[in-house]
Order: sequence, then C-alpha cells, then structure tokens
Amino acid sequence: MGKVIKIAPVTRIEGHAKIAIHLDDAGNVADAFLHVQSLRGFEKFVEGRPAEEIPRIVNRICGICPWMHHLAATKAVDNAFGVTPAPAGHRLRELCQVLAHVNDKILHFFFLAAPDFLLGPDADYAVRNVVGIVKANPELAGKVVKMRQLGQMMLERFAGKAIHPIAGVVGGFSKPMLEDERREMLNDARVLLDFSRYAMDYGKENVFSLYRQDLQELGNITTGFLATVDRQDGSLRLYDGIQRLMHSDGSHEDFEAKQYQGYIGEQVVPWGYAKIPYAKSWQEGFSLDHEEPQGIYRANTLARINVCSKISTPLAQAELEEFRATFGRPAQQTMLYHYARLIELLYACERTIEILEREDITDTNVRAKVIPAAGRGVGIVEAPRGTLIHEYTTDDQGCITGANLIVGTTHNIGPMNMSVKQAAHTLIKEGQYSPELLNRIEMAVRAYDP
Repeated sequence: MGKVIKIAPVTRIEGHAKIAIHLDDAGNVADAFLHVQSLRGFEKFVEGRPAEEIPRIVNRICGICPWMHHLAATKAVDNAFGVTPAPAGHRLRELCQVLAHVNDKILHFFFLAAPDFLLGPDADYAVRNVVGIVKANPELAGKVVKMRQLGQMMLERFAGKAIHPIAGVVGGFSKPMLEDERREMLNDARVLLDFSRYAMDYGKENVFSLYRQDLQELGNITTGFLATVDRQDGSLRLYDGIQRLMHSDGSHEDFEAKQYQGYIGEQVVPWGYAKIPYAKSWQEGFSLDHEEPQGIYRANTLARINVCSKISTPLAQAELEEFRATFGRPAQQTMLYHYARLIELLYACERTIEILEREDITDTNVRAKVIPAAGRGVGIVEAPRGTLIHEYTTDDQGCITGANLIVGTTHNIGPMNMSVKQAAHTLIKEGQYSPELLNRIEMAVRAYDP
C-alpha cells in the first residue's frame, strides 16, 4: 500500500471538506477523493411541518446563501398549493435573490479566491488569506469590504434580515416597497454596478492575464453543464426560467422544474455523505473517470454562462462575447469559474437596477390568497454555487409529507472529485510534493466555490 496525503480541512471554502490523495508504491497518484462530511438532514426533519413554515426553516441550510434556499422553498410551496404569486411579490423576490448574488460574488472572488492570485499560489499559507490581502493592498480591501457591506445593508434595510430571511411568503412577499426605499436602493445599486465594472477590469489585469497557464490547465475536465435560462430567448436567468442541460459538445435539452426527476438522478457513493447527481436522461448511473466521464455535468457560474444563449443586460453581454471569443462555448477550463463569476457580478448589478427602475415595483398588491392543499411542488432558483432544487409534497392539511433537495454544491461534487484527481495526477510525481503544490490542488476545489 502506498502513502495517503491528506489535506484537511480544505481552506477558504464556504463549508467543510477534506482531500485524500492515494499514492502507489512508486509515489504516483493512484486515486484522489474530495470527502464531503457534512450531514444535512433537512429533508427528514421538515416532514410533518406546515408547508408555509418551510421557507423559514430551510434558510438555515446555508448562512452564505440563505435567500436562495428561502425563495426556492417559497416557490415550491406556491406550486404545491397551486397558487400564482402576485406579480409585484414575484418581482420583489427576484430583486432580493439577485442582490444576494452580488454580495456572494464579492465575498468569494475577493475574500476566498483572490489570495491565491494576488499574493501568489506559492505564498506562505500564513499570509495567503484575506488578512494578507488587507496588508498587501489596504485600498482594495477597504473598497471590497465597503461594497459587500453596502449590498448586505440594502437587503437588511428593505427586507428586515440579510441572513436567514423571512420576507418571502407563500403567494408573494410580506411587504410592498415604498417609493423612498426604491430610490435609495436604486442609488446604492448604481454604486455596486460601478464597483462590478472595476472588479471586472481588476480581474482581467491582475488575475486572468497573469495566470493563463493555471486557467488553461489546473483541474481541467470535460463535462456537460446545467443552469436556468429564459423560456423565450434562452438568456441568463437566476430566479425563474426553464432548466437547460447541455452536453459537452454544446447540444442541449430544456425541461421544466417539475420534470427534473426525468433528467437528473442521484447516487450514493461510499466515500462521502452527499449524494452525487448525474444526467439521468443521458444514461443510468455515472463514471468519474476524468478521461472519459459518463453522465457528469457541472453547475455554478461557468455552467450558467455556457448554457445561456445570451445575457440580457448590455455590460455583461459584452463581456460574455469577449469570453466566448477567447475560450469558446462551452468553455471547459475549471479555473474559468472565477472569470464567469465576475461576468455574473456585472449581470446581477445590472439586473438589480432593471428591477428597481420598474414603476410597478412599488405596487402594494404583493401577495396572492393562499389555501393550503395537497400537492407536489418544485421550486428552482440559481444559487451562487449552482442550480438549487427544492421539492415538497403536502397532504390535504398543507403539511409536508416528503421532501427532496439538491443544493448547488451537490451538482459539483462529482466534478470536483474529477478536478482534484486531475490536478493531483498532474502535479504529484514519484512522491514529490510541497505545501505550495497541495495548495494548487485546493485551488481546483475553490474554483467551484463549494
């Protein structure tokens, strides 16, 4: 038996995981695994609860993207009860969800990913962190902190809570937007848009142009992609739309949220607690062989800008065109998740402004009448980490009898294992490795923002 190299914990991710790299007797990589050890359990302990309570419970699944769980659950209960949300309530939900994307992308790119690029992947781990960024570039750090705080406070001032929200309700939204709130949020959103343009330029100059080899090679695999697009024109959507499952050759099939079980399967593996989703419509079961993967697709930012036909906002569309001219479609390089994240930051800021500029956003009719009923409902939104699926079944009293959740990170557990194995195979030879080299393997995981 050869040696096992353990990286525990994987650092600068929004969760808990470890990596185990198995070497053969010659010191070369025989296998590698990303072990996800968190046990969720929400699918079981929501059973028996009144369905209208669920959006206030499942937002505890994640403190980083609680709005996405909150709103996916709200949409699912809408569907189970057969209610169509009030149009203004529907728009207020999208506003909060898209604004939450802005805050999340600032957090990941500058706080979690940036130390590898701005300080260098081979820098001492004692300084290769957000504190190191503060010391190396206090002006940048101050700007980033201020912008993320601005986005969080926009949500808190309007919706009451930025973390673990309660503002979305079955049938719509809990309160209308006042004209004074709209004007204040619109001014702040324009500040965030200016920052997103700065972030895009900064990323191009200080990351994407300087680390071309890492962008082209580190953790690279070939897979399909899953994301949400507009029903009419296939443009990028984060809150509502139709699901698009793209093959690695760029061909695709679209399906409605309620049809997801015909396209996506889930399978348990012996080396982790999380189930691994796969493209059930392609084949029954999957293979994680990074040379010839079977049934594997990816989600998250790179998937979203790959599957969409276009982006409906002008600044993000211009960046998408430049991205595709350089990397093609679908782009497969794992490290391009970071590039895609900044394109999506632009879109989220532009879309926030679009929603706030609508005069009907202040309509006082924000909630439709709701009658609890027996039914099955599926709610899907795009979380920062990927397509988020909530499914609930209710009895005639409107209480939960069954639940199934596929969270954004889960889609990428299979691909992350493939990327870890590819990076380890590429970097570790004859038993030779170093902390700096192991950090590059971690970088392949951090690209997915798990």
